[in-house]
Amino acid sequence: MKLAIHYPNFSFPGGNTAIAPLLAATARAADEGGATTFTLMDHWFQMENVAPASEPMLEGYTGLGFLAGITRRITLGLLVTGVTYRHPGLLAKTVATLDVLSEGRALFGIGAAWYEREHHALGVPFPPLAERFERLEETLRISRQMFSDDDGPFEGRHYRLAETLCVPQPIQRPGPRVMIGGSGEKKTLRLVAQYGDLCNLFAPDVETVAHKIEVLNRHCADLGRDPAEIEKTIITGLDPLGDTDTFLRTMEQYATLGVEQVWVGNRTVDDPPSWATEVCERVLPRLREI
Repeated sequence: MKLAIHYPNFSFPGGNTAIAPLLAATARAADEGGATTFTLMDHWFQMENVAPASEPMLEGYTGLGFLAGITRRITLGLLVTGVTYRHPGLLAKTVATLDVLSEGRALFGIGAAWYEREHHALGVPFPPLAERFERLEETLRISRQMFSDDDGPFEGRHYRLAETLCVPQPIQRPGPRVMIGGSGEKKTLRLVAQYGDLCNLFAPDVETVAHKIEVLNRHCADLGRDPAEIEKTIITGLDPLGDTDTFLRTMEQYATLGVEQVWVGNRTVDDPPSWATEVCERVLPRLREI
């Protein structure tokens, strides 16, 4: 099983001047320690289930561009981009730029968005959920077209592009892998089956993930797609260092379901670079054996 590290917290002693060096050191520790993927959030305000909205939050793609220049191997992405945050043509251009500057290490994570407060606060439209899913599907289609040789127009219900020119093209062909975040059974997992290269499932317990994978497999059958083409990943709140043996035994159970990668996060860690180093040294070698 592979290890992904998520960086959701920017509130550390030292204030704003500590943010860049701590983020850089953590990403380098993950990169040099052998983790496969490093992700940031895509929010303008800190999530209120983590800390007050007034706590520090970086713009995601600027953060990833910074990390692209100081890492060498690790995949970089957002967990995940909200479809409402950027016009899809500009979003595809941004992801393509990240892929070029990282030399082919971009991950295109995307979802339907949910944080209503930050939309209203900054004057960004927040359509009803059904419309956000419609926009999500159109965005997936637009990005696929922009990452291809087809630079013609796109006509959708919500978006109309006169040209889908994207130069330079992403280094990865046919484009950065698409990870659709969320576990909704009717819409999200169907979009994963149709457009996704990876799913990212919340993992409260093994039984829940097993059920979600069954639902995804049914959508794949309906669409005529081999479910083996979709990498199954999870994000867990389990502490890999607090009780490493229990963490690894739980990962063994997820692996039997076909889960190939697990995200762990540093939400309450005071020293994230040391934490990432310890996870890579203590946990990753045993995780790879699963």
